[in-house]
Amino acid sequence: METFKWKNSQISYLDQGSGFPILLLHGYLETKEVWGGFGCSLAANYRVIAPDIPGHGQSSTIDSTHSMELMATVMAVLLDHLSVTSCVVVGHSMGGYVALALAEKFPARISGLVLFHSPVYADTEEKKASRMLELEKINQGQMGELAIAHIPKTFANKNVESFQTEIQTFITTAKTHSPEGVSALIRGMMDRPDRQKLVTGFTKPLLFLMGPSDNFISKEAAERMAALNRGAQLEWLENSGHMGFIEEPDESFRSLKLFIDSQIIKHN
Repeated sequence: METFKWKNSQISYLDQGSGFPILLLHGYLETKEVWGGFGCSLAANYRVIAPDIPGHGQSSTIDSTHSMELMATVMAVLLDHLSVTSCVVVGHSMGGYVALALAEKFPARISGLVLFHSPVYADTEEKKASRMLELEKINQGQMGELAIAHIPKTFANKNVESFQTEIQTFITTAKTHSPEGVSALIRGMMDRPDRQKLVTGFTKPLLFLMGPSDNFISKEAAERMAALNRGAQLEWLENSGHMGFIEEPDESFRSLKLFIDSQIIKHN
C-alpha cells in the first residue's frame, strides 16, 4: 500500500504490475482490497492502480459531500502523481459513477472505459429515498446493520450461500469505514447527474460487464444502457449478480483482457 497527500487528505492506493495502466475503482462499502486475486491476475499482464476512493478504506474524508466530480478530480491527481497520462478505467458500481465523471471532466486521461455492474442513470426518487434511510442508519450508529443488509444483495441470490466467507469478510471491512466518509459518498451518489448523453457520445472503447442475476441492475436496463452507444460492447457473466469479478473471476478476467488487448492496446 502507498499513500500521497492532496489538500491535507490522505489518498491510499495499490500500484502493482507493469505494462498498459488500468485504474480499478471499487464500489460502495468496498475498498481497494476487494479486487484481491482478480487484481493480481490483471497485474501479471498490466500495471494495475487501485485506490481507496476517499471516504472508504484508508483514504481520508475530504468534505461533507463527495461528489462524483470531486472523486474524479482526486483520481486525476492520483494519475498525475503516478505519471500516468491515460489508462483504461474500470469502475465497479459506485466506481463506475466516478469513472463516468472522470470521462466527462478529463476525457484525455481515458483510453477505454469499463462499467462493471454500474448504471449510467441518475438515482430515481425511490433510490434517493433508500439512500436517505441509509444515512439515517449511519447517524444512528448502525454501520454494521447497513453492511449486513447491503452486502449479501451484491451477490446473485443463488450464490449467497457459497460465498459466505467473502460476504462476511466484506461486512467486517465495511464496519471499519468512517461513518462521515460513507455519508459523504452517499450524498455524492444521490446528487450525481444522468450520464446517458456522455455515454452516447463516448468515442473511446466502451465495455459493459453485467450479471443477469444482478439485484440492482435488471437485464433490460443493462441492454438499454449498452444500446446508448453504437460501439459499446456488452458482455454477460451468466452466473453473476453484482460482483462478477468474485463470482466469476476467470470469465471476468477473460472478457476484460480481450477488450483491453483487442480494442485498446492494439490501437495504441
